[in-house]
Amino acid sequence: MKAALYQGKKNIELTELPMPVLGKNDVVIQNILSGVCGSDVAVYNYGSGTGHKISTGLEFGHEMVSRVVAVGDEVKEFKVGDRVYPYPLLARGDTSRAGSLGGFSEYILIPNAKLNRQLYFVPDKISNKIAAMIEPFTVGTRAAKQAFPKVGENAIVYGAGTIGTAAAVALKYLGISQVLLVDYSDFRLEIADKLGFETVNPSKENVQKKAVSIFGEAEYSRNGKNPNAQIFIDAAGHSSILEQFFDYGPVGSRFITVGVNNSKVEIDMLQLIFSTKSIGGSGGYRPEDVTTVFEMMQDSRFDLSVMVTQEFDWKDLEKAIQTATDVNQAQKVLIDYHIE
Repeated sequence: MKAALYQGKKNIELTELPMPVLGKNDVVIQNILSGVCGSDVAVYNYGSGTGHKISTGLEFGHEMVSRVVAVGDEVKEFKVGDRVYPYPLLARGDTSRAGSLGGFSEYILIPNAKLNRQLYFVPDKISNKIAAMIEPFTVGTRAAKQAFPKVGENAIVYGAGTIGTAAAVALKYLGISQVLLVDYSDFRLEIADKLGFETVNPSKENVQKKAVSIFGEAEYSRNGKNPNAQIFIDAAGHSSILEQFFDYGPVGSRFITVGVNNSKVEIDMLQLIFSTKSIGGSGGYRPEDVTTVFEMMQDSRFDLSVMVTQEFDWKDLEKAIQTATDVNQAQKVLIDYHIE
């Protein structure tokens, strides 16, 4: 089978590996479409050890929609032809392989496959193109849930990449009134605009002033004109975003970071106390997030296909990752295995 191995900074080996050996309780899946994740981009450009769990010498890629092509003799829950989403944390039977599942290889062995654990059936109403984004949407959805959104609240999401946009969609789905997406890429902000979100480019406008103009002023403010936004989500991974939260997040607001950030920051504990703010992190996803994402992806309010900006053949994987690196021309980039 065709397989892609991550061999270090700007080094991808396109090769062939033996087909998986099927056990009596196992399932073999064939990838239909696979997505290029920000973690794939990071390790390609900067090498392993960048905060992303992709190791040298392993298959990689972990965003995909697939189909079942072989089932073991004792497997009862799956049949050949089923369209499935492999849950990266558990699919390989090794949680350390979540980032190196094998989305950039043709086939994957799913040992001891169980429904709604290692594999989920993809609803018929979700197209392959949109289903290929299930994994990043679970990440964005978990971040949204970690903020404990309440119906009628407002939110600011920093980073209009796939996960930030997914978080914004999830917030709307969970009852948030308005979401402002912040990014330096006009290309990505145009996609957010198509999805119905308010947008702002910090290089052109002041985020605080734009937020106040959209949400109005918060009833309780400690530092002047605070926007009436109860939720701040960092999907970009920059410490300056936390500083902005402290500067103009209103009393009682919540901050969640989902963007990878390995820097150390100082926190003004007195301000945190007297403003009754809260700070949290969000990493990965939960099984219940998959169910929420399936529901969101079938919601007619969101045309998520606009997020897919390029599709490449497997042999052009390196070009696909290079394309995904440029935030001014790409959002979600897919690898197409040309499965009918």
